[in-house]
Amino acid sequence: MARRPLSAALALVAAAAAALVIPTGFGTASPAQAAAPGDKDVTAVLFEWKFASIARACTDTLGPAGYGYVQVSPPQEHIQGSQWWTSYQPVSYRIAGRLGDRAAFSAMVNTCHSAGVKVIADSVINHMAAGNGTGTGGSSYTKYNYPGIYSGSDMDDCRAEITNYRDRANVQNCELVGLADLDTGEEYVRGRIAGYLNDLLSLGVDGFRIDAAKHMPAADLANIKSRLTNPNVYWKHEAIYGAGEAVSPSEYLGSGDVQEFRYGRSLKQVFLNENLAHLKNFGEGWGFMESGKSGVFVDNHDTERGGDTLNYKNGSAYTLANVFMLAWPYGSPDVHSGYEFSNHDAGPPNDGQVNACYTDGWKCQHDWREISSMVGFRNEARGQAVTNWWDNGGDQIAFGRGSKAYVAINHESSSLNRTFQTSLPAGDYCDVQSGRGVTVNGSGQFTATLGAGTAVALHTGARTCGGGGSNPDPGPGNGQSGASFGVHATTQLGQNIHVTGDQAALGNWNPANAPKLDPATYPVWKLDVNLPAGTTFAYKYVRRDGAGNVTWESGANRTATVPSSGKVTLTADVWRS
Repeated sequence: MARRPLSAALALVAAAAAALVIPTGFGTASPAQAAAPGDKDVTAVLFEWKFASIARACTDTLGPAGYGYVQVSPPQEHIQGSQWWTSYQPVSYRIAGRLGDRAAFSAMVNTCHSAGVKVIADSVINHMAAGNGTGTGGSSYTKYNYPGIYSGSDMDDCRAEITNYRDRANVQNCELVGLADLDTGEEYVRGRIAGYLNDLLSLGVDGFRIDAAKHMPAADLANIKSRLTNPNVYWKHEAIYGAGEAVSPSEYLGSGDVQEFRYGRSLKQVFLNENLAHLKNFGEGWGFMESGKSGVFVDNHDTERGGDTLNYKNGSAYTLANVFMLAWPYGSPDVHSGYEFSNHDAGPPNDGQVNACYTDGWKCQHDWREISSMVGFRNEARGQAVTNWWDNGGDQIAFGRGSKAYVAINHESSSLNRTFQTSLPAGDYCDVQSGRGVTVNGSGQFTATLGAGTAVALHTGARTCGGGGSNPDPGPGNGQSGASFGVHATTQLGQNIHVTGDQAALGNWNPANAPKLDPATYPVWKLDVNLPAGTTFAYKYVRRDGAGNVTWESGANRTATVPSSGKVTLTADVWRS
């Protein structure tokens, strides 16, 4: 359920849903759509990105990294306002939201297809907007009256807010946080919804995420899907488990995949409060739904704000959870990619225009080297079972994926030095986490040192660094020359780490113009900067606070040289006090 903060009632609904676990027993006998079809099952969820920005990302990062899908935020006309949740209050089914018009949407789909990336549209079909006014595309509306689309008779089965999640009729007929609930049992309503989805299919959309699916009967959704021009299109339900609730997510497996919310919640519990060693049978062994029918994620736009999963503010725990998700053979993963927020309601920077990753608050998690590199890992390991599991009983684990891939994760506060046993063929590999070479001997072993909060990942599609392989140099600016900075530096509240030097891209030694590094893997701050091949440059790190006060690290200037192709890796730097 996407929880729109329309009133204080929202907080009550979110808190109740986060604590709930549903009993089983509502499954269907119908065949379910398998996990995202094709050899590439990872979806980048570019939350609240403009369509034009998504098109560039498909070409520049998503396609090269091996993502199979990109999920776009709801494209239909919606209420006006800067908050993110305005996208989830439809006014009409025209493509006329703040993220772009019909032409921009169509161009995005075509561009992404050319890059080998399919498109999933987040689809809001349970309800229409509350209140009254003029939508983002100029359409006038009042609650229960959306001219040319719906009138009050299409929303008259219940006009009270949902108050009892143990009452099926209350959950599926009444109003989610006051939004005008569509009667999806009506033929007319089903036809209008199918018409909207068919319009998106006509523009090339490859699949749909069905927002608030548990608030519509499974039979209604199956009927709507049967009316599509492609009734076998990929279909993913948002249906959250809740303890003692009347509606079970498993009811929806008959018409598509279902998002397994317990997955993300459990990863938070393990990474923050338990031991990674417990993940040895993660997935179906934990009572989750079947792997081939489950959509999984570390976080999404609701849960990162609600606190029931990890989010970017959890530093290396968040990054390593994503590494684990992409390495572990359960479900079809969504990689959430959003923006910084301190206010639950905060909408996207620049109304969704992404001028560059890591600027204006855009987090671009899909392009973090540690995460992006694991997409190629997952594609290479597809179909391979878990092998060679190792753990220290605590927060250090390692495992292989048959003879195709191997990953080791150190979630402890000290380094891990170990000889790992794999089933990989002997030879040279690129550790796609760091970009450094690793040699596997004839017995399938390699020795590596993992710093605190880091991982090592090898796969047969990346045998050399900076050259061949399916994803030799993932991360910001993939395919361009420059430097990958990474410095271990602690800060106090309000401070950030910047890098400056004798290049314009580094601010020409002016701290006011020095680019800020990203603290996603704090206390390691990271940034990729594009610089011409062959450039020898000097640089130093500085601390800056909100008042502009600057502290330079001590010692002589650091120096490095950009290679003739690829980036120079400077990820082992440590702040010099």
